Amino acid sequence: MTRRIKKVAIIGSGIMGSGIACHFANIGVEVLLLDIVPRELNDKEKAKGLTLEDKVVRNRLVNDALTASLKSKPSPIYNQKFADRITTGNIEDDLHKIKDVDWVMEVVVERLDIKQQVFEQVEKYRTPGTIISSNTSGIPIKFMNEGRSEDFQKHFAVTHFFNPPRYLRLFEVVPGPQCKQEVTDFLMMYGEKFLGKTSVLAKDTPAFIGNRIGIFGIQSLFHQVKELGLTIEEVDKLTGPVIGRPKSATFRTVDVVGLDTLVHVANGLYENCPNDEAHELFKLPDFIETMMKNKWLGSKTGQGFYKKTVNAEGKKEILSLDLNTMEYRSKQRAKFATLELTKTIDKPIDRFKVLVGGKDKAGEFYRKNFAAMFAYVQNRIPEISDELYRIDDAMKAGFGWENGPFEIWDAIGVEKGIELMRAEGKEPAAWVTEMVSNGETSFYTVKDGATYYYDVPAKKQTKKPGQDAFIILDNIRESKQVFKNSGVVVEDLGDGILNVEFQSKMNTIGGDVLAGLNKAIDMAEKDYQGLVVGNQAANFSVGANIGMIFMMAVEQEYDELNMAIKYFQDTMMRMRYSSIPTISAPHGMTLGGGCELSMHADKVVAAAETYIGLVEFGVGVIPGGGGSKEFALRAADSFKKGDVELNVLQEYFLTIGMAKVATSAYEAFDLGILQKGKDVVVVNKDRQIAEAKKHALMLAEAGYTQPPRRKDIKVLGKQALGMFLVGTDSMEAAHYISEHDKKIANKLAYVMAGGDLSEPTRVTEQYLLDIEREAFLSLCTERKTLERIQHMLKTGKPLRN
Repeated sequence: MTRRIKKVAIIGSGIMGSGIACHFANIGVEVLLLDIVPRELNDKEKAKGLTLEDKVVRNRLVNDALTASLKSKPSPIYNQKFADRITTGNIEDDLHKIKDVDWVMEVVVERLDIKQQVFEQVEKYRTPGTIISSNTSGIPIKFMNEGRSEDFQKHFAVTHFFNPPRYLRLFEVVPGPQCKQEVTDFLMMYGEKFLGKTSVLAKDTPAFIGNRIGIFGIQSLFHQVKELGLTIEEVDKLTGPVIGRPKSATFRTVDVVGLDTLVHVANGLYENCPNDEAHELFKLPDFIETMMKNKWLGSKTGQGFYKKTVNAEGKKEILSLDLNTMEYRSKQRAKFATLELTKTIDKPIDRFKVLVGGKDKAGEFYRKNFAAMFAYVQNRIPEISDELYRIDDAMKAGFGWENGPFEIWDAIGVEKGIELMRAEGKEPAAWVTEMVSNGETSFYTVKDGATYYYDVPAKKQTKKPGQDAFIILDNIRESKQVFKNSGVVVEDLGDGILNVEFQSKMNTIGGDVLAGLNKAIDMAEKDYQGLVVGNQAANFSVGANIGMIFMMAVEQEYDELNMAIKYFQDTMMRMRYSSIPTISAPHGMTLGGGCELSMHADKVVAAAETYIGLVEFGVGVIPGGGGSKEFALRAADSFKKGDVELNVLQEYFLTIGMAKVATSAYEAFDLGILQKGKDVVVVNKDRQIAEAKKHALMLAEAGYTQPPRRKDIKVLGKQALGMFLVGTDSMEAAHYISEHDKKIANKLAYVMAGGDLSEPTRVTEQYLLDIEREAFLSLCTERKTLERIQHMLKTGKPLRN
């Protein structure tokens, strides 16, 4: 039987329940979100004369929870319109509606008695064969199964999302003892394909995989911090981006998640894992006990390891907790000689060898830290997982680590990892010793573009399952490379499709990237069928190389700058008018030039988590790589009979003028950056390159022909320009924008109106590109624009001057 999920019921509307409901709505599923009925009226309800029988009162808890979730930042939903897919109700009046859903998920408080009551009620109305799951993070399934029918148990599993459900990719699937294999297989597939997650099969052990390893790592640090005499700033410096972890590192992450949440899981592990060799590590150190007593729980209580205050000068300041005195003090800058040695090493995976060799306190910290982690994860096989890759997948998807523990161990060297453990009095597990004695020198290998892992029970390298739906660029970069310069690598994806992968810092677009793009188009036109522009870095591209623009402008090399802008524009036009289909595959930050590139491809295959927009106003210029022209063109193409054309054009103008950035690919359709009926969205980023290749092939096989250059773009001339200039005048007069903002906006107005033509006229695309370039160049001669660019290069933040 083919199982399809058209409608789900989520029982429990707290932070997790509402977040999960929003994510199902994100992927187009209808959601029934239920919670309990309030026991008493609040003051507002009393004032209105309402009673406990009124529907608005009975649904208050669920409605308030969902409203709070939808207002939260970052948003749990791709587009606010998608919230219409969620229907709210309460357990007493609406539970019978679950008979019509395909999946019932319980997300109530972590108390077994309450969960059992919910399941008893669910059994009364659930249609046999419907999937039923719990989002528990630790209650054993055998207890939740007690008293449940055979059909319930056969379709019951834990489906553990991490918070926030939209953004964290880990989806742990823990089948119950009686759960049918087909249900487990379905949930694993659904998590990957539809929810866009990394599905990890876990065993029914305390805290499953992610939290078991993650909490061990944090508790291990808690115990090391005083032993090594480190400050919390130093630990956060050592455990952040330098080792491929989130900026929030350790202590800031605990503040965001909430110390009470961490303590709850750690206490659970201490109670439920008496035989764990690291049992005593799950005991809370004194400073955590003090913080719990003082209710210093992190962001939710206004202070935790860090505290936001306003100093004597009225400026906001972040203080840090001194773990020796338990008092807050000014933040101290953390600096280590070992970290300086890694500054020229771009990839975190290549830094680990250098870090464990450090001669200072940082080196000692890494040696101790990794020794403890390696010793712990090796002993969790087969307790929490039979396969080591599941542990790595869980840590990457649930905690935002760039590399999992076994990948880090590989990077340091398996023998070196054993040496580090022995130095700390820890021995390798029997299976690790056996693996090394059999001549296996790593946990992972890459063969024929696929990843293989050391299979402990089979005692050999086995192909990691599920890769066939993915193209992993790291695995094919060397073997399939057909061209390389300092800006790009061009790979052969097979079936006549090439891929251009940016290699510059933050994937900025400079001369080498543009040269690489042109070379790839040349090659594709000569010997291939299509071209994908895609990468698997954190961000697609943060835009043009503004450092290069700044240097040319400061040196007043205006001819060279003009040529550089023209080269960018011409490359965008080649993306659009080549004889082969071009596909852009944006994800993460896709700003400025990255956005312009996507807008000029034949098709965009965007990851759902794409933050895309034309942000050039922030550095004092207008989009100069075809973005201003493209919005004028798209506005003209959307003019319909009876439209007030000025109003349509104004919408596009404001999107650039306000530097609007879509916070998901779905919002990008509303902004006119992505085009309905043409561009597509992929929820699972891992599938994006494979999906982009598929679309390139489809266009090629459908008989792709080179489009003719546009000569029919309707511009409105003085009529539009006058309206825009009046608008910018009044905005400046009301102090909404500065004098320089007005100057930039007026330049944009000139381009999007098509100049000061006396009447609406049809113009060529090249005409618009020429006036766009002229406007861009003139802004680069302005002192205030140079100040904005310099400020952005120094601080990463826009300057209002």
